[in-house]
Amino acid sequence: MEQIILIVHIVLAVGIVAFVLLQQGKGADAGASFGAGASQTVFGSSGSANFMSRSTAILAAAFFVTSLGLAVFAKKISEGASEVGIPTAEMAEVLEQDTPAVEEYAPSSDDAPELNASAESDEQVIEALEETSEEPTK
Repeated sequence: MEQIILIVHIVLAVGIVAFVLLQQGKGADAGASFGAGASQTVFGSSGSANFMSRSTAILAAAFFVTSLGLAVFAKKISEGASEVGIPTAEMAEVLEQDTPAVEEYAPSSDDAPELNASAESDEQVIEALEETSEEPTK
């Protein structure tokens, strides 16, 4: 049912856009009053405005009704979310109040290992690498 309402909602939205774009603006009536556009109208000299505006109003009302229908479905789905285990907004607030605040932990200088960046340590590493590369492989 929700998908049917959604499809009707989209069709109505496209219809409203089409009808609004097909309507003539207020400035077009000035030229038609002098006879410039009256011969090219399909619905008569004044019938087009009434038909198009009424159709647009009907489509807009139907669009409003489908919007309300989709809102009802969304409300039902959100109520069902708490049954699945997703907490509601009220429950989330209670959980936030009951949870103790975690203090930030900054390591002290005793916790961090000391790095030896002296030239002597580099020589020891280079010697160790040379010894492992000189050993013959079997």
